[in-house]
Amino acid sequence: MSTDQPNPRVRPVHPVDADVVDVPVDVPAPTPDSDTAGDSATEPDHDPTEVRIAFLLFPDLTQLDFTGPAQVLSRVPGARVEYVAATLDPVPTDCGFALVPTTTIADAGPADVLVVPGGDGAFDAMLDPELIGFVRREAERATWVTSVCTGAFVLGAAGLLAGKRATTHWASKPMLEAFGAQPVDERIVDDGAVVTAAGVSAGIDMALWLAAELAGRASAEAIQLQIEYDPQPPFDAGSAERADAVVVARARAAAEAARGDRVTRAAAAVLP
Repeated sequence: MSTDQPNPRVRPVHPVDADVVDVPVDVPAPTPDSDTAGDSATEPDHDPTEVRIAFLLFPDLTQLDFTGPAQVLSRVPGARVEYVAATLDPVPTDCGFALVPTTTIADAGPADVLVVPGGDGAFDAMLDPELIGFVRREAERATWVTSVCTGAFVLGAAGLLAGKRATTHWASKPMLEAFGAQPVDERIVDDGAVVTAAGVSAGIDMALWLAAELAGRASAEAIQLQIEYDPQPPFDAGSAERADAVVVARARAAAEAARGDRVTRAAAAVLP
């Protein structure tokens, strides 16, 4: 997907200006190292049959937020996938194993698609100026900026959700309002160039939706068949709308208690 011929249905993403420096999102965005990245890292054009997809990695991300969409999007015709982190050191996930990045924030070239996973680590990531600077940089030139689960809060901290409809994990969804977003009870929310998915497994659905946008429905359906994505869970307990109201209320209160302070600090950096 050529960067000089963006998807005509996409509205450009322009991060909200920052007035508060608690999280200095106006810090100069990292630029690729010309000695190591090569000319292609800064070249605005590329093979139109190639789709450049970047996944942002950070400590304590939820692995399925990442591996589900990666399994889908890596199969998109022409996909060139990079796994981007602060360093090339293995990145620990929230379930005990680590992921190996393929490039660093400093060396990553421009992407057509940015995917930000969630997990409790996202609430520390949104307070990291280097990570937020990277997200803002990519948002200015990507065709799609996407998140899975609480990765939406990283987009919010980068100033990308103000005035937009968005979703995230049900337990943390009300806190999206801190970033000027309109929380929506949908599994996938497409608002211009920004696409957010609900909790964890919703990332697979979002990735299949995005695969259809990138390569057409036939290709997306072929990918769904290849990974035999045909959910038939043994229980009907995967939605906050159908779960016990008391359990839902307690979980949301716990999420607010554990994460609310970090959300407030990050939101103060991008909204007056």
